[in-house]
Amino acid sequence: MKKIIMTLFVAAMTMAINAQIETPAPSPFQKTEQKVGLTDVTVAYSRPSMKGRKIFGGLEDYGKVWRTGANENTKLTFSTDFKVGENMVKKGTYALYTIPGEKTWDIMLYSDATNWGNPSKWDESKVVVKLRVTPIEMPMEIETFTITFDDLTNNSAVLGIMWENVYVPFKFEVPTDKMVSNSISKIMAGPSANDMYGAAVYYLQADKDINQAQEWIDKAVEMTSAKPRFWYLRQQSLIHAKAGKTKSAIAAAKISLKYAKEAGNMGYVKMNKTSLKEWGAM
Repeated sequence: MKKIIMTLFVAAMTMAINAQIETPAPSPFQKTEQKVGLTDVTVAYSRPSMKGRKIFGGLEDYGKVWRTGANENTKLTFSTDFKVGENMVKKGTYALYTIPGEKTWDIMLYSDATNWGNPSKWDESKVVVKLRVTPIEMPMEIETFTITFDDLTNNSAVLGIMWENVYVPFKFEVPTDKMVSNSISKIMAGPSANDMYGAAVYYLQADKDINQAQEWIDKAVEMTSAKPRFWYLRQQSLIHAKAGKTKSAIAAAKISLKYAKEAGNMGYVKMNKTSLKEWGAM
């Protein structure tokens, strides 16, 4: 009996240890996504509250690096390259750090975004960009730390850092005009050789309109005639053969064979030789 009671006691203690009481986080996690022009921008951060405390010059010292939130470092993610001040920054995820001041703030993007709070050892070489801005005093208090996307245009936005009675603007620009211009140029120029090639191969493999596939592959080969691509020519030979045009299929296979040999691609050499034998050309 004692053994049974002891077993039950151990089991009960194990369950008590493993049980977890779920309670609200003191600084809740927030993730905000914003489309700026054609760029996806995401900010992920934790949101502490004032709770009657003086924040800047109190809880957070002036002149010292602040994680700009709570818990893990605040993260900013950009889907395209972007610009801060006069600096171009590569797309990716960055930690957002700030140095609060009475009259000015320094805002920094840090390449290592895997820190719990501030890095254990600050590495100035990881500061991708640093911008000095003037904080704006607000007529009311913001109880809970908040980051917003403000002043949205097709080419820029302002990341608004707000807490206590302070608003700190962090403006960034995105290459919307360049992206749209490139897209327009591409569309107006018509389909590329790769587009033609991809469409033709799909039609061949999906057993769709072979005459349409031939039109596209012939155009793709024509567009790359200055630098022939043996894999284009290989597909051209297969499409022509399926369309019942053995003579032109053989011609394309021979040219593909030639350039495949020059490129040292023995796989294509073998495939072309096999097809040429099948079509009675070897």
